[in-house]
Amino acid sequence: MFSRLVKEYADKQGVTEQLKAENQLEWVGKMNNIRSRAVEIIDVELICV
Repeated sequence: MFSRLVKEYADKQGVTEQLKAENQLEWVGKMNNIRSRAVEIIDVELICV
């Protein structure tokens, strides 16, 4: 579930391998935000419910 959410958000925000090659710092920042959001969703849906 986590990997699927991360991939979906990355696709929606245009976080690609090309961005990773061109601007690694921006890519890392965006991926960290996406992963944090996915963790929050999983925590709410699986742990809190």
